[in-house]
Amino acid sequence: MKKSCWGRSGHLLFLITWVTLLGLFFAMTEIQIEGANGWAASLPTWRIEKHWLLDLFWGGRAMTGYHAWVFSFMCLAFHLPHAIVGQITWRQEARCLGSLMLFWIIEDFLWFVMNPAYGIAHFRPQFIPWHKHWALGMPTDYLLFTVVGSLLLMVSFSGLQPNERIQL
Repeated sequence: MKKSCWGRSGHLLFLITWVTLLGLFFAMTEIQIEGANGWAASLPTWRIEKHWLLDLFWGGRAMTGYHAWVFSFMCLAFHLPHAIVGQITWRQEARCLGSLMLFWIIEDFLWFVMNPAYGIAHFRPQFIPWHKHWALGMPTDYLLFTVVGSLLLMVSFSGLQPNERIQL
């Protein structure tokens, strides 16, 4: 495979810029869909409010039909390059999953910043009941996904992972 003309640092910067741009566009789309009623509070969708698996995997938030479809769609969209090329390497999968994790943190934060009903002044637990766990002034999901997503990106750019292909 041909090496990028940007080098690893340039490629990483381009990727993070692209993921940020995707996050901005999707945040603006969700603002149009949800308005001031975050986490699909006013959408005509099914909701599961309480279940022990939600506490374990979903930060205690409700599972909605809207989010089940949106999260699945974005996972498929981020994996589209694998389908186009017809191969997956462990390095590419790490990059894909790391990018997806960072995308969701960026998108969620920009939803608050860009939403006229919130803004940065209302980025606090008392205004955002669906983010149940906070630390260091942010939802704990942000910390976890930023660390794990960044580690996955670092591994994907490091050359320490085998470039073993997964046959499709």
